[in-house]
Amino acid sequence: MFMGEFQHTVDAKGRLIIPAKFRDGLGERFIATKGLENCLFVFPEKEWETFGDKLKALPMASGAARAFTRLLFSGATDCELDPQGRINLPANLREYASIEKDVVVVGVSSRVEIWSKAGWEEYCKKAEESYAETAEKLLDF
Repeated sequence: MFMGEFQHTVDAKGRLIIPAKFRDGLGERFIATKGLENCLFVFPEKEWETFGDKLKALPMASGAARAFTRLLFSGATDCELDPQGRINLPANLREYASIEKDVVVVGVSSRVEIWSKAGWEEYCKKAEESYAETAEKLLDF
């Protein structure tokens, strides 16, 4: 299970250090792709396969399912850690998530998310305003 929040920077070559706490869980090979709310999702290989299987089950006739699947898979890239524990974030993913230099790497249960620092701060500010209300709705679930 991934959890925690870590602040890092992306270097001029687009490389990002993955927090040591997440490296074992992600494994030798993992996948990064366009996430929701303009962040990046990072999945361990096995979790990616499970998620992909669920997407394959969506109806092809659904425009929303096609659009979501296209964006998710077209943005996906294989990642491997270099000896310093870094990955190379492709320009298209950095652009999608508005990542220039400062980032926040967040553990979210079965995946890791990568946010621009400004995007994460904005998201947290909005989410915290309705945190208690959201919790009440989900507890009924």
